Amino acid sequence: MPSLQTALPPELANNVIRLYRECLRRAKYIGHRQHNTELLVGMVRQQFKRNMHETDPEKIQKLKDDAARGLINHMLYESEALSGRKLSKST
Repeated sequence: MPSLQTALPPELANNVIRLYRECLRRAKYIGHRQHNTELLVGMVRQQFKRNMHETDPEKIQKLKDDAARGLINHMLYESEALSGRKLSKST
C-alpha cells in the first residue's frame, strides 16, 4: 500500500520535525476558530511525545501516515468550506 505522505510535499513528509510543526500550526488554527487552542496543541504534542522513542521503521511510517492523513483531511475540509463544494465522498 502506498504511503499517504505522497499527497504532501516531500520536504514535509520526509521530515518528522516539519510534520510536527505543521500539525501544531493546524492545531493552533483550528483551536483559534473553535476556542480550544490549548487542548488541540496539547493533544498534538502528547501524540508526538508518546512516540518519540519509537525505533521500528514500519511503525514510524504508520505514525507519519496518520499525521499526514490528519493534515490532508483538514486541508480537504477547508477547501470544501471555501469553495462550497463537496470534494470527498461520504459513506
